[in-house]
Amino acid sequence: MADAAEIAVERPETVPTVTPARRFNTGSILGAAAVLCFVAMVIVTAITDKAFEWPVVAQYFFSDLVLLGLRMTLLLTVLSGAVAVLLGTVLAIMRMSSNPILSTASAFYSWFFRGIPVLVQLIFWYNLALLFPSLSLGIPGVWTLYSIPTNAVVTPFMAAVLGLGLSMAAYMGEVVRGGIISVGAGQIEAIRSLGMTRWQGLRRIILPQAMRVVLPPVGNELIGLLKWTSLASVIAVSELMEQTNMIASRTFHVIALLLVAAFWYLLITTVFSIGQMYLEHHFGKGTEPGR
Repeated sequence: MADAAEIAVERPETVPTVTPARRFNTGSILGAAAVLCFVAMVIVTAITDKAFEWPVVAQYFFSDLVLLGLRMTLLLTVLSGAVAVLLGTVLAIMRMSSNPILSTASAFYSWFFRGIPVLVQLIFWYNLALLFPSLSLGIPGVWTLYSIPTNAVVTPFMAAVLGLGLSMAAYMGEVVRGGIISVGAGQIEAIRSLGMTRWQGLRRIILPQAMRVVLPPVGNELIGLLKWTSLASVIAVSELMEQTNMIASRTFHVIALLLVAAFWYLLITTVFSIGQMYLEHHFGKGTEPGR
């Protein structure tokens, strides 16, 4: 029997690289050519057509009124988004509660606010004083401890925050609930075995793990909320769209001011998307390949 040390195993010094054959698809080439032609046509038209009024766009892009509307748009987005995220999380926890009253109340809230258009809700909150002329603290019909006119509290800005935030909370609740469900039932048993309360388990174990599932749809909803703020112009909130409309009605540069608003919305959406990407990478550590 030959000694094992004398057995030589021949191995290739280099492993050959297998290069897949390139296949040219006529349909994809024609499709790409059509897209490039369309893009070139749009660019040439935008540059050569004087109706776009690019000097006017540059003139009003950083104007004081436009920047004032931009600040109002961002403030509406932040406040309404905070209301939506916080209330949506509470609604998700209520929906998953074993208490039938809490779960039914959460389901009814989601059904009600998702079923009514945001524009209708904004107009309702704006006209709340027609239903309740004053907001009072006390026992109705017996005594009043404190009373204040409704219009002093529910201003156009507050009506916009309520309409946008309460409506978006219905969507956020379903998003957060989906993230919590994705964690798995085994985590609940782990929480019980560690002697944690339900709230401690949600805060320390369930919600942190659900973040990587929740973040993408939450980011999309917040970007959608940014664009929903343009509806607040209907109730006389001086956000970006309202300011550009007022300038356009005074100067008759309608297309130019629409382009100003569109470019600002695109810029803010891009910034939000980059922030969302970094958050997703942060909470996705350990789950993404190579991380």
